[in-house]
Amino acid sequence: MNGTALPAGSVDPGEIAKFEAMAAEWWDPNGKFRPLHMLQPCRLDYVTRQIAAEFDRDLTAERPFSGLRLIDIGCGGGLLSEPMARLGAVVTGVDAAARNIPVAEVHARQSGLDIDYRHATAEDLAAGDERFDVVLAMEVIEHVADPAAFMATCRTLLKSGGLILLSTLNRNPKSFVMGIVGAEYVMRWLPRGTHDWRRFITPDELFEMIVAAGLEPLDRKGFVFNPLRWEFAISERDLSVNYAAAARNSA
Repeated sequence: MNGTALPAGSVDPGEIAKFEAMAAEWWDPNGKFRPLHMLQPCRLDYVTRQIAAEFDRDLTAERPFSGLRLIDIGCGGGLLSEPMARLGAVVTGVDAAARNIPVAEVHARQSGLDIDYRHATAEDLAAGDERFDVVLAMEVIEHVADPAAFMATCRTLLKSGGLILLSTLNRNPKSFVMGIVGAEYVMRWLPRGTHDWRRFITPDELFEMIVAAGLEPLDRKGFVFNPLRWEFAISERDLSVNYAAAARNSA
């Protein structure tokens, strides 16, 4: 969700403008990105466990992801890039919204972290010869112009045996009520118009895109909000609103 729109195939200038307007608020847990801060523990748990399982890493070690090269596409202010760097990964964060990058750079310096942030798109990186062990594309694919093409681009960024992790929103009546009406109009967690329900992607559609891109699906789980505990949790079965998926480049 992850200024100037870059001339690349998956970029939607209107979507980029939405997030550029909110760039300064990335690290405010009570600001316009409050839903991401609420979701952060849940998605970090999913991401770290998937990476550890795929690359046989011990999460109790001091820097378990040492030696892994990771790209965070749609990095925003660095909410995922920073914990990945703390876990030892060599992190590149890219975002098509220009104003996000200095926000991320300043916060990383304040945190004593060395992260390679770039105002760029997935296509920009794919055009070069850089390849990564892990690709993160969390809360991104529902904002791109061509999700299937974006998925194919992500595959080109993966080394053989590399892992891609994605999260998005399902498209059904429940996700409209919770993701649009609830989050934007009732709770006002997000500015109105942040999401377009028509761009949401069902788990089956995402699965088809993964396979069409030549990737091997590995896992998918839901992120379910509990209003009584006021927190998200990972669900094996409930993919009705927020969900994540993992796939491998077996080529």
